[in-house]
Amino acid sequence: MFGFFKKKASKPAGSDDPLAAFDSVLESMERQGQELRKSAATLLTLKTQFARDESRYQQQLKDLEGRISEAADLGDAKAEQVLRNDRVATQHRLEETLKARARADEDASLLTFAVQEHMSRLESLKEERVSAQARLSAGLVVSEALQSRVDEVERVLKLDRARDEIERAHALADIYREDARKKKPQR
Repeated sequence: MFGFFKKKASKPAGSDDPLAAFDSVLESMERQGQELRKSAATLLTLKTQFARDESRYQQQLKDLEGRISEAADLGDAKAEQVLRNDRVATQHRLEETLKARARADEDASLLTFAVQEHMSRLESLKEERVSAQARLSAGLVVSEALQSRVDEVERVLKLDRARDEIERAHALADIYREDARKKKPQR
């Protein structure tokens, strides 16, 4: 009626292209490779941001040291204490940034290894697919050649059967002729 209730036609088992399995896995691995590249790009961006943050915090610490010195020289204990607290907070942010960058470096190493391994497997599978395609093509050529030989053998056998049938017919005719001669009165 509307097509809602129709069952989808299932493919008969064994009619699938043997290379389709390779193509499906290759497509999936290509998508995984894209995801790995996105992750690598994200990590690269993150590492760049950590490097900027580290540089900024180090500059802030340098500036704070100078300002703490100035406040101490001026005898402004309150300003000096605020600046020291700022320095502690900035130092803490710098340490957290360094830890995060170290984690990002470790993750980048793992990701680099994963990408190399993935690309190696992908290339290996591509080579295997090319080999499988070549073997399949060769197999089809051999099958076609063998099929033509089978067809030729079949034609020869039919011809032999026809010859045998003709021989039998001749033999049968000879038998009937011989019988007919024996039954005729002799003169």
